[in-house]
Amino acid sequence: MTETLPLWATDLAVFDTETTGVDTAHARIVSASIALLGAGGEVSERYDWLLDPGVEIPAAAVQVHGISNEIARTSGIAASVGVRQIVDQLMEMIERGFPVVAYNAPFDLTLLAAEAARHGVPWPADISPVLDPLILDKQLDRYRKGKRTLEAVAAHHGVEIGNAHDAGDDAIAAGRVLQRIAAKYADVVPEELDEIHRLQVEWAAAQAASFQEYMRRARNPSFVADGRWPIR
Repeated sequence: MTETLPLWATDLAVFDTETTGVDTAHARIVSASIALLGAGGEVSERYDWLLDPGVEIPAAAVQVHGISNEIARTSGIAASVGVRQIVDQLMEMIERGFPVVAYNAPFDLTLLAAEAARHGVPWPADISPVLDPLILDKQLDRYRKGKRTLEAVAAHHGVEIGNAHDAGDDAIAAGRVLQRIAAKYADVVPEELDEIHRLQVEWAAAQAASFQEYMRRARNPSFVADGRWPIR
């Protein structure tokens, strides 16, 4: 293994959301951040949104991210406006040649796609290239025990998170984790972003199949794990 950062990981568009819930078909975006990281993990651009989701933010979600209904309603922009801005900024980053980094990408990207459809915002048929530190970490260090939450994986790779469950801090931490993984495994990961994207599609499916097999054997014979990536 090497510790030299490969070219494909030197400039990254990182993305994260905080939401009203965990069901991507029905949850709404409350806050979101997109930032551009340089080779040293430094932030050269950052865009943050606070949205009024137009629905009640459940108490359980408020406990996670700290954004109350009052804050969202008095300080947030209309969801239709915010979702359009988020999608436009994300597409601009891709058009500029930067891969999108999202930790557990199927959550944030599927949620954003659902929000785009809800508000009539154009959404691409295919979003690529995407880099998912969760998929990469599980594939490249598959026998490591312990949790694979962003907090746990960041700690393992020596990356600090400012405020966990703050969209901006989580997005930036995810990008820096990706760079640590990229440097550590540069000799085994392809150099082309399109190929890395394609491999993650395969790895995500295999990881889900393995988890489904375990769950059916150990807990629930009818358990189903969705292996679609980066959008479900």
